[in-house]
Amino acid sequence: MTETNLESVYPRPQFARRDWLNLNGTWEFQYDDMDEGTRGGWHTGHTFERRIRVPYCYQSELSGIGEKEFHDLVWYRKTFELPEAYAGKRLLLHFGAVDYEAWVWANGHLVAYHEGGHTPFTADITNAVTGRDVEIVVKAKDYSKDVTLPRGKQYWKEQSEMVFYTRTTGIWQTVWLEAVSESYLERVMMTPDIDRNEINIRAFAAGWKPGLKLQASIAFEGEFVSEDLFALGGEEETRTIKLHDFNDHGLGRWWTPEKPNLYDITFRLLDGDTLIDEVQSYFGMRKISVEDGKVCLNNRPYYMKLVLDQGYFPGGVLTAGSDEELRRDVELTKAMGFNGARKHQKVEDPRYLYWCDKLGLLVWGEMANAYQFSETYVRRMTREWQEVVTRDYNHPCIVVWLPINESWGVPNMLIDKRQQEHTLAMYHLTKSLDSTRLVLSNDGWEHTKSDIATIHDYEWRREVLESRYETAQSAVSSIAQNRWIYVPGYPYNGEPVQVSEFGGISFRKGGAAGWGYSAAADEEDFLRRILDVVQPIQNSKAVQGYCYTQLTDVEQEINGLLTFDRKPKLPLDVIRAVNEGKSPVLAEFSDMENEKAIKF
Repeated sequence: MTETNLESVYPRPQFARRDWLNLNGTWEFQYDDMDEGTRGGWHTGHTFERRIRVPYCYQSELSGIGEKEFHDLVWYRKTFELPEAYAGKRLLLHFGAVDYEAWVWANGHLVAYHEGGHTPFTADITNAVTGRDVEIVVKAKDYSKDVTLPRGKQYWKEQSEMVFYTRTTGIWQTVWLEAVSESYLERVMMTPDIDRNEINIRAFAAGWKPGLKLQASIAFEGEFVSEDLFALGGEEETRTIKLHDFNDHGLGRWWTPEKPNLYDITFRLLDGDTLIDEVQSYFGMRKISVEDGKVCLNNRPYYMKLVLDQGYFPGGVLTAGSDEELRRDVELTKAMGFNGARKHQKVEDPRYLYWCDKLGLLVWGEMANAYQFSETYVRRMTREWQEVVTRDYNHPCIVVWLPINESWGVPNMLIDKRQQEHTLAMYHLTKSLDSTRLVLSNDGWEHTKSDIATIHDYEWRREVLESRYETAQSAVSSIAQNRWIYVPGYPYNGEPVQVSEFGGISFRKGGAAGWGYSAAADEEDFLRRILDVVQPIQNSKAVQGYCYTQLTDVEQEINGLLTFDRKPKLPLDVIRAVNEGKSPVLAEFSDMENEKAIKF
């Protein structure tokens, strides 16, 4: 197997330490369909028969296995030797994501249990390690057929069909180790305030003791901006730092997709005068709000042009083959004239969000949903969603939180008061965790309380769309996709209107087979159909943004602007021209195979 740079690139770029050990690569692996491992003591000293490349799930080709059958209980084992420099340190074993439940043993000692297939967790393995030799064993349990599981597009049948794709079981994001002092910086929350030119910092210290101090040093493009040093009075401390260099009128350093300005910040934890921990991070000064019925970015009305992105990758299922693939998706999205992406039914790898921060792309942060309502679903959903918001709070690219899509998990919204209350609860829960971003109760239809009135509409006839979106009232009164936009009893109160799913035009390139919401015969027909659905939305005085379906083909869905291997179906500049409100003529653009280098 060839190494990918996921085996060398730091997995958590917003909270980075210099000293770390990547544990991706070859692990021992075993299916355990009869649950023999728990009774048989597989958690220590047991050799597994197969090999797998972490962080790829066994269903993926890049894992080295590529089998699609149900195996809901799997085991992993890896042995390694600690660097000498780690002696006497606390050892933190990090998992980016394991789907769905995970038990972790270090040298035979249970050190962690985690539930939730899309969020990170950490095991402190210090007390389990006495020398330099380490054995890590992971038992992962999935629930392939359980439709109350937050699972996103992962199908509960073995073969993909309709809008559902290949499942992911077990480890699917990076595993790594860090050595830290007895006291260390556990996490930070950074909240920008562009109105006051300040950054608010909440710092959380593990192993707190009297005498700890935190130094925060801020720079912009290598130039010193500000620095603060303050004592930590407890495990959590808050400070606000003024950014005296800040101004507007196009000369300032606000973060936007067009000018993705980022401040670098270094955190140094001191015990007296001794440096005991250092973390590199960054933040962007930006604000998302609704002002007088308008969606605003940094206090100015801003028209969102998003593309729906399923986050599936050739060979890797939910895991990109390399960091370059994640960056390339951001570059291709921007090259086509989109200023944002809606990551659909997936909590994406932090490396993707890093590239969105750095290159400038808005993101709607979405949860992977279940399909059936129950008390078990509610417990699973609310717990994991809190971890999602905590993980991604600091990313300036994220401007909207979207916990529920199209009534998935709450299919009886119109008649079931419990399900209505659940969407309200998710809205208010999210607001309680993050008051700085816009939040939806339910994207696409059957809203209860949302900051944006979002509508999903796969109508392909231009004249119907022009009539439907003539006014905000005609839009929210429509029954697009045969669904009420608002649940009866929950009125529309003038929220900004955005069409957050539309298009879905299938166009087959090469030997691809599949489906879309409407079908194009050739490149000219594909472009005409795109114009027929995009221009009525752009020309509407009532609509303030859109999200086109979708970025790439995915398995049996061939309604992407790109093929699954990221080849444009039309020249990138043609799609950019459409997003700029023009009516391009295909013959006037160069052949798509001569795609020019994309630089930002």
